[in-house]
Amino acid sequence: MSDAAFLPGPSGGATAPGRGSGGPQQHDLGHVRAFLRLVVIEHSVFALPFAYIAALAACFEVSRSVHWADLALVTVAMVAARTFAMAANRIIDRAIDARNPRTARRELVTGAVSVRAAVVGSTMALAVFLAAAAALSWLCLALAPIAVAPLVVYPYAKRFTDFPHAVLGIAQAVAPVGAWIAVTGHWSWAAFVLGLAVGSWIGGFDLIYACQDADVDRRIGVRSVPARFGVRGALIGSTATHVVTFALFVTYGLMQDTGAWWWAGLAVTAAAFCYEHAIVSPKDLSRVNRAFLTANGFVGIALFVFALADLLSRGLSA
Repeated sequence: MSDAAFLPGPSGGATAPGRGSGGPQQHDLGHVRAFLRLVVIEHSVFALPFAYIAALAACFEVSRSVHWADLALVTVAMVAARTFAMAANRIIDRAIDARNPRTARRELVTGAVSVRAAVVGSTMALAVFLAAAAALSWLCLALAPIAVAPLVVYPYAKRFTDFPHAVLGIAQAVAPVGAWIAVTGHWSWAAFVLGLAVGSWIGGFDLIYACQDADVDRRIGVRSVPARFGVRGALIGSTATHVVTFALFVTYGLMQDTGAWWWAGLAVTAAAFCYEHAIVSPKDLSRVNRAFLTANGFVGIALFVFALADLLSRGLSA
C-alpha cells in the first residue's frame, strides 16, 4: 500500500481520500490501518517462518505430531513482539526519520499516527506478547525479557555503534530458540544454530537496505556500516554474512539429520542469495527494495515450505 492511500486529516488521523470522515467506525479503522502501516505488519514474513521451522522440528522431536495450540501461541507471540519492536523503533527514531527524505513520510512524522497512539499500540503488543509467553509456560515468561531487551536496544544502537545491524541480528536470532523452548521446555543447540542463521541472514540484508541511507546518515550523524565503511564495504560485508548464514543452515541440517527436501530448499536459498547480491551494486542501488522485500521474503517462505516437506516426509503428522 502506498503512503498516499491514507493521508493525514486535520486532526492528525488517517482518512481515506475522497470519502470525508465517514463516521466514527471508519475513522477508527483509518487509525488501525495507519498503525499497521507504521509497524509494517507484512514484514512478519521474515522471521515467522523460521520460528515455525523450529517449533515444528521440536514437535517432531517430542511426539512426531503438530502441537497446534503451541503453534498458535508462538504465532501470537512472534507477531506481537515484532509489532512492539517496530512501534518502539518508530517512536524512538521519529526525529531521525524526519530528517531523512526516504523516511520523512512515515506515520509518526506526518501525524497519521500520534505518538500517544503509537505508545498505546506498542504497550498493548508487549502485553499480548507477555500473555502468550505466559500461556506457553512459566519458563517462556521468565525468558521473555531476554527476547524484549534487544528489540528495545536496536533503535538506540545506531547512536553508539557502527554495527547496529548486528544488534538487529541478535534480536531476530531469539525467535527459533524461543519457539523450540515453547514446545519442548528445554534448550536446543540445533535451534541455537538456526537462530544464528536467522540473525546473520537478517543482519546481512539490513546491510544492503542501509546502503540507500549512507549519505544522509553521514550528514545527520547516524551510525551504520555503509556510513562508516561505504556502500562497497557494506555490500562486501553483506555477502560475507550471507555465506556464514548458508553455512549455518547447512550445520543445522546436519545436526537435525534432515532429508532431501531440506537440502533442496538450501539449493533454492543459495540461488535466491545469489540473485539478491547480483541485482545490487555500489553504482546501482535502485533495486534495493527488490533485494530486501522480494528476495528475502521468498527465502523465508521457501525454506519453510521445504523444511515442512522434509518433516512430513520423515513422519510428522497433524
